[in-house]
Amino acid sequence: MTETVPARKKAGKGLKMKRIFTKPGVHPYDEITWERRDVVMTNWRDGSINFEQRGVEFPDFWSVNAANIVTTKYFRGAVGTPQREWSLKQLVDRVVGMYTKTGVENGYFATEEDAEIFDHELKHALVHQVFAFNSPVWFNVGTKSPQQVSACFILAVDDTMESILDWYKEEGVIFKGGSGSGVNLSRIRSSKELLSSGGTASGPVSFMRGADASAGTIKSGGATRRAAKMVVLDVDHPDIEEFIETKAREEDKVRALRDAGFDMDLGGKDIVSVQYQNANNSVRVSDEFMRSVEKGEKFGLRARLTGEVIETIDAKDLFTKMAKAAWECADPGVQYDDTINDWHTTPESGRITASNPCSEYVHLDNSSCNLASINLLKFLKDDNSFDVANFVKLTELIITSMDISITFADFPTEKIGETTRAYRQLGIGYANLGALLMATGHAYDSDGGRAVAGAITSLMTGVSYRRSAEIAGVVGAYDGYARNADAHKRVMRKHAAANENLRTIGTMDGKIHAEASKQWSECLKAGEKNGYRNAQASLLAPTGTIGLMMDCDTTGIEPDLALVKFKKLVGGGSMQIVNQTIPRALKQLGYQQEQIEAIVEYIAEHGHVVDAPGLRPEHYEVFDCAMGERSIAPMGHVRMMAAAQPFLSGAISKTVNLPESATIEDIEQVYMEGWRLGLKALAVYRDNCKVGQPLSAGGKKTEAAPATAATETVAEPEIKVVEINRPTRRRLPNSRPSTTTRFTVGGAKGYMTASSYPDDGLGEVFLKMSKQGSTLAGIMDAFSVAISIGLQYGVPLETYVSKYVNMRFEPAGMTDDPDVRMAASVMDYIFRRLALDHLPFDERAALGIFSAAERAAQQRGEDPAPAVDTQALAQSAPIEVKPKAITEATGETPTGATGGATAAAPASAAKELTLESHARFVADAPLCMTCGTKMRPAGSCYVCEGCGSTSGCS
Repeated sequence: MTETVPARKKAGKGLKMKRIFTKPGVHPYDEITWERRDVVMTNWRDGSINFEQRGVEFPDFWSVNAANIVTTKYFRGAVGTPQREWSLKQLVDRVVGMYTKTGVENGYFATEEDAEIFDHELKHALVHQVFAFNSPVWFNVGTKSPQQVSACFILAVDDTMESILDWYKEEGVIFKGGSGSGVNLSRIRSSKELLSSGGTASGPVSFMRGADASAGTIKSGGATRRAAKMVVLDVDHPDIEEFIETKAREEDKVRALRDAGFDMDLGGKDIVSVQYQNANNSVRVSDEFMRSVEKGEKFGLRARLTGEVIETIDAKDLFTKMAKAAWECADPGVQYDDTINDWHTTPESGRITASNPCSEYVHLDNSSCNLASINLLKFLKDDNSFDVANFVKLTELIITSMDISITFADFPTEKIGETTRAYRQLGIGYANLGALLMATGHAYDSDGGRAVAGAITSLMTGVSYRRSAEIAGVVGAYDGYARNADAHKRVMRKHAAANENLRTIGTMDGKIHAEASKQWSECLKAGEKNGYRNAQASLLAPTGTIGLMMDCDTTGIEPDLALVKFKKLVGGGSMQIVNQTIPRALKQLGYQQEQIEAIVEYIAEHGHVVDAPGLRPEHYEVFDCAMGERSIAPMGHVRMMAAAQPFLSGAISKTVNLPESATIEDIEQVYMEGWRLGLKALAVYRDNCKVGQPLSAGGKKTEAAPATAATETVAEPEIKVVEINRPTRRRLPNSRPSTTTRFTVGGAKGYMTASSYPDDGLGEVFLKMSKQGSTLAGIMDAFSVAISIGLQYGVPLETYVSKYVNMRFEPAGMTDDPDVRMAASVMDYIFRRLALDHLPFDERAALGIFSAAERAAQQRGEDPAPAVDTQALAQSAPIEVKPKAITEATGETPTGATGGATAAAPASAAKELTLESHARFVADAPLCMTCGTKMRPAGSCYVCEGCGSTSGCS
């Protein structure tokens, strides 16, 4: 393939580009084996095809998953038309062509040869998955659409109605384009202050309602993912307590209304009474406040206009309320205001008050940041050393290209465009750190692992700012540099000093750190001479979709999620595989091939390394993951963030996961240590924290029967036979009454057949969802067998109902059952329905389960107890033929059948269920609205590994 690089407008000294991966006279595409594939995406609910593009072209080393995501998300043009892109070459040419053309026209390159090197190296890096730009670049660059390249935006709101209404409008425009924004509402007067008219102000929390409604409306009007937004409030705002408790209180309302039978599904008619569900909330805490918490002192809340203290509170009490709310519903997070602004390069232009939705971009109001992330595993050489030289060169290339993009970029508002062009904020970061550490034998939560992470981050940022200074020498420093020069150079010296204080542990991080020290020295010299082209250079983003595009095992700064994953296969289907970094790690740790094979086989079966044959216990920590048998402790996540933070312009998108058993005090400790260790922002998530909290029921102890009086005469000891009551199985007759219920939960359809004993009670349940042979069908069959056998051995139905009602996982939401309008999960619906059909009113009432008619009677003040026992109704139900799958699985003969072999559940079903239990996936992680795959955490958002859809900005 040949191309013509456009001629430069005018001569200038320009940048000299270096070859990294390419050869002179050889186009990078010509060194790749390309292959044609078919991309067909099916609807998880009914198996229908919702996307199909055949004959797409990708390198042979791209996974099926990566190719599917790029084809469905990033190829432009209507499907089925000649204008539709069909090759990765076209996509990369479209993007890189705009970058090269703009670079030439604006004097970035010294010669046409340098422009060609830039063009070829960028294409090579992208098609080889060495790095990736953020999603808006792939969506927009080179198309007829606005050339938006930024995914992260920060807005501003002042204490006027005009400004508040502008905020609503600007957020709507950003959401419509699929991006996210953040805002600090602390300028708005509190509900405890007066207006000039003499009335009392509404307060920022009240205005959050309007913004929340707007976000929900725009989302439901066209997008399938939630609107990504961040709302921040300063800790000294008089309404801070209301802000802290807002989402926790609304979560309680959701549960109460759902249990009362109201339609609480998103889009349902009753959900409008619930607020604040479309944003992440964060409290901006100051050093003064945190010191007051430490010392147990009072803290003043200040009026917005005058700054005077209008209320004094106990700092520790407020801090505990923050932790309690986060314990209950994961909000609010914290942002450490003084730390953020101490590392601020442009304080003369304004304070940093807010962040983007995932908290990694922190800079001026009305600004934006475009992101790119490096695939670290691409720099691990065969001898397990880190390719420092090529990492330096690639970082130079990325910073150059990202700065060029600001020159041609379009922005959602004029104010954002002005600020971004004046300060040219960039956000280079990386992915696959967790995989890199494991592959090289470093535990994520270890001094060695943190030393590697710190050294790589320092090197990346040092090279980035050094390159920024070099670009400034060619095309000029950013417009706001002159008034902020002293502050910017001070921050550069802080980074360099942090690098000097970094303590290395081994050979790998030692070599990286040595190069980082060299780069920071050159950076300071070049910056002193030229200034800097960019006010910000680096941060660590979630890398959700683009991480999948690069076939990364781990996202951002995260550790591996689990040791066993699923790999999509060409032609459909998937297989369970052990992470490929594990054999490499075992080899690095000194294990022989036979030992490696035995350990990998053990992991494939069990999902963890505990008691793996031949694996030394001191090496277990290398294979610790975010979830599973050996999950990384919460402070392990905090310490890793602290290792990287001093070397980043921005912050880190990462949620610190805590087990369900974590206490409010544990969250307080995480928030306090985050401040002490110098983090800029922090969020937590306690497993299952959004499920109704368990009730503490005081059970009555059965008192022992009084002892009988001893006989007066001593008799021979009587030998007694003690009979132990063991449960016996009471099988159903071949012909039995049954009912079949068709149901829908959150759009997922299913069928339930419930069979009863002719004389007394429920004895069998059969559930069918999805197609026979699928994983879900196998799991539902197995679950049905377990419940049915339990019922036949005498486990009361009310025991199952009490355990499964309110269990929460996807699919969840609106049902088509008038008695159960809203379900927290399929299990929640099933056992509510069974209770309504088979339990007497008194037992259901004790569990809070009522039919629609009973609820209506209660509202009229009437006795809701039904005149006819529901059990009697169930026993008089029509007889239906029992589905064969369940009767064979329980060892019974179905009506009208003559027997047959027992149907075994697919092996893949058992494996996927095993993996799910090993990984302990967060119960609240949603199913993808596009393809139905269980999403995985990516920073503080979720990403679908099946199609690349995200729950936040990407």
